[in-house]
Amino acid sequence: MRTMDVTRPAPIRVVHRSSVMAALAAALLMTAGCAPRYVISPPQQIPDLVLPEPSITRHVVLVSIDGLRPDAIGAFGAPTLQRLMREGSYTLTAATILPSKTLPSHTSMLTGELPDRHGVLWNNVLTAKADTVELPTIFSVARSRGYRTAAFFSKSKFHSIQRQGTLDYSQAPGGWFGRWSSDRTVGDVERHLEAARPNVLFVHVADPDHAGHRSGWMSAEYGRAVIAADAAVASVLSAAERAYGAGSYSVIVTADHGGHDRDHGSADPRDVTIPWIAWGRGVKSGQLADASIRTMDTASTVLWLLGLPEPTDWIGTPVLGAFQGRDTGARATAPAGF
Repeated sequence: MRTMDVTRPAPIRVVHRSSVMAALAAALLMTAGCAPRYVISPPQQIPDLVLPEPSITRHVVLVSIDGLRPDAIGAFGAPTLQRLMREGSYTLTAATILPSKTLPSHTSMLTGELPDRHGVLWNNVLTAKADTVELPTIFSVARSRGYRTAAFFSKSKFHSIQRQGTLDYSQAPGGWFGRWSSDRTVGDVERHLEAARPNVLFVHVADPDHAGHRSGWMSAEYGRAVIAADAAVASVLSAAERAYGAGSYSVIVTADHGGHDRDHGSADPRDVTIPWIAWGRGVKSGQLADASIRTMDTASTVLWLLGLPEPTDWIGTPVLGAFQGRDTGARATAPAGF
């Protein structure tokens, strides 16, 4: 299968002769990563492929809000997330992995594996560009069975997950510390949903993490970023409603890690405790009592919703307690205002 990795060329910068030697090392490291990264795969050529019978749905929307602490949802009155909690299933005591950093945590979220298995312990663009996660992801498993996949990343460090042939469409910003606002990312999501209806849609929103590093977790700036991320979730759901139809998709909203002071990555409960919210088709209503959900369980739940068996070495477990049975015909429509 031939895939196309479409990357816009970086602009050429004229450097004075006296600055050439000083800039050479940076140019060698940075030039290839200055432009946004777009991965587009041609349609699969799988004759007579029949999609699996789904457990709940053929469309799953997974939203990861980077750096979202569970207590921030109530502290800053995030209206969309609070509504999803009232109408869906949730826990505010799910757990991420160590190190509780963006790339290791997202890799566990999307592969169903701990870091000692997937090997992603780094969290920078240079290593991400040099490495590729070859283990199965929710994207590779779903696409191999004929489902369409799309991923929208708001940070530049996700090269290792943007694997060719696993994603029908994917995008991420460029640069060493490249970051897109939730407005930019969600605008692209909305346009994509107008043209395509991916079965697996992953949306990464980075605003709270950026604000936490700048001003501190639970600061006023962080609170404004949480509200911006909350509005982004509402926009994604409105677009999904238009694309898939009322009650025809299931949603999971979670985070990669929390944070404290101006950092994260430790075993501090403020770093490793994350929210986990399910809403939409087939989802029960109420708090998940005594739930012990790990970020690896998210990957397993996505595949289960689509009727796909998970790889045998995954340690994630589908969060079945959040959902009605296969034959209930349970549906949920978007709450008013989405």
